[in-house]
Amino acid sequence: MKKSLIATFKRPLALTAITMAVATTSAPSYAELSGNVSVTNNYIWRGLTQSINESAVQGGLDYASESGFYAGTWVSNVAYDSDDAYSYEHDMYFGFAGETEGFSYDVGYLYYNYDSNAGYDFGEVYGSVGFGNLGLTLYLLTNAEPDEGPGEDFGFAEASYFSVDYAIPLASGAEVGLHAGFHEGDFAYSFNGVTEDYFDYNISIAKDGFSAMITMTDLTSDGDGDGFEDYANMPARDNDEVKFVVSYGVDFEL
Repeated sequence: MKKSLIATFKRPLALTAITMAVATTSAPSYAELSGNVSVTNNYIWRGLTQSINESAVQGGLDYASESGFYAGTWVSNVAYDSDDAYSYEHDMYFGFAGETEGFSYDVGYLYYNYDSNAGYDFGEVYGSVGFGNLGLTLYLLTNAEPDEGPGEDFGFAEASYFSVDYAIPLASGAEVGLHAGFHEGDFAYSFNGVTEDYFDYNISIAKDGFSAMITMTDLTSDGDGDGFEDYANMPARDNDEVKFVVSYGVDFEL
């Protein structure tokens, strides 16, 4: 059974930018409950570190039915401030995925829940289509529950992320993944501390749960909140630098 896009996409991007991020989904022939655990030296989300370039331990549970409906939850440690002893991200999502004659699709809703250190919870709707090894995905902000400052009002589509992914299977059983994405909007600036719309790019290779990725953005600052008074004491995130990510993940049926 091929994995659905969202059943695994919140794991480290090195694990998901290959066939998992390419929407080659197909519904299982029966209902299935599965789990996943992974470790990575850097939690990268849309080209930006979510762990101040430190390691993360992550895992999730997923349910997929014969109809194409799926739902799941996923957790990871995160850090946005050097004073954070421990912070977490807890995601919940549901959607519907299917495939017919080489064309695949996936639509759903994803809710990001954080502890009080992050100051944000928010949701997105997403949709993806796949043609062979090529996948296109769009995420739109639907609702935000930040500890909002004066004048901040984040509504529908105040941020969006569009990505293109391509998978190249190798004779050895490994797969090379090519990814490009574009992140924009006022909410993206406030949540991630960046000061401009940006592109992110990566190339990855994965086999048997192991993966390695080279990732970068076109940001002109390091993404540590330059220009934002509230972020004056944030540690450098080096999001304008090339990053090297290695990860290992395991899937299991329950």
